[in-house]
Amino acid sequence: MPGSFPPTGTPHHGLVRFEPITWERLTDTLADRLLDLEPGDGGAWPRVAFDGAPAARPGELATAVGEALRVRGRPSLVVGTEGFLRPASLRLEYGHEDVEAYYSGWFDTGALWREVFGPLDPGGTGRVLPDLWDSRADRATRTPYTQLPPGALLLLHGPLLLGHWFPFDLTVHVRQSSGALRRRTPQGEQWTLPAFDRYETETAPAAAADVVVRADDPRHPAWTG
Repeated sequence: MPGSFPPTGTPHHGLVRFEPITWERLTDTLADRLLDLEPGDGGAWPRVAFDGAPAARPGELATAVGEALRVRGRPSLVVGTEGFLRPASLRLEYGHEDVEAYYSGWFDTGALWREVFGPLDPGGTGRVLPDLWDSRADRATRTPYTQLPPGALLLLHGPLLLGHWFPFDLTVHVRQSSGALRRRTPQGEQWTLPAFDRYETETAPAAAADVVVRADDPRHPAWTG
């Protein structure tokens, strides 16, 4: 049945209405919506965020939407922020479980601006680097650049995306309640949860996003947007 809840950590003036939907229908609905998406700054490449904690699996939704766009004849490139982690010497400077570092220092936002968003600015080349750093090997990936044709969409997925002023033309936030996030986050990653509490307070992603997907129970998503 349809549910509703207020965005956590934001002023609340009425409940947000969520409608049940299947992942398949959500994927098709988003793909159809993106077919008509134009970049708001007059550039040639629309940019879409799929924001959410790792436990919410925003990358799976981004990949599914990318495939649905391909079937519809619209090219896209799916990029994950996990390919733009900083080197371990910087990322783990204050330890392996430093919440402040995870919140503001794990992801190389400068590289994302330079290698992903900059080439898609008006007058840009459209030549995007899909990933930069292999965190397991702790070295550069050496992945070749991808040339996006005009009209191709960037589908960027990862956590904490909406707090960096990235120039997205549409934002999708895959949301889990604090309880669901705690249940679905592996034990070894539970230390990151305070970062998502802070994200709720400082960024209010459910209020900021164009589309919100509630994924407390992955078998029964609901959405508004």
